[in-house]
Amino acid sequence: MNENFQKVKNYLLELSFSIISENDEDGVIVVDKEDDGIKNLVLVVADPLLIVEQFIFELNNPTSEVYKNLLQFNRDFIHGAFVLDETGKKVIFKNTHELENLDLNEIEATFNSLAVLLSEHSQELIDFSK
Repeated sequence: MNENFQKVKNYLLELSFSIISENDEDGVIVVDKEDDGIKNLVLVVADPLLIVEQFIFELNNPTSEVYKNLLQFNRDFIHGAFVLDETGKKVIFKNTHELENLDLNEIEATFNSLAVLLSEHSQELIDFSK
């Protein structure tokens, strides 16, 4: 098993995430922490990076105002940002880390940033998905 994969997995367990699936060959771990609003969060250990992605919602009626608001929400993120998939309709939270010096506090800060933003802007995000 890849040393960085095991390090990330250990951090997730220490942070009380439920590991839904893992594939050490592909470097993919899928986790939940539903108390924080995190479900099917995907982590990819792709040396030298750790990529963290959480699907948030799909835009059914995207407008320039919705895109503007999403970009403004990015200012509230301490770690990570909202991004769009290649279709421009799926909103995803994404953050990357250097694996070489990744520590527990750094990865925890990413999850905390996502959880806080989801709780602070939950109603707006629900409205955007309608």
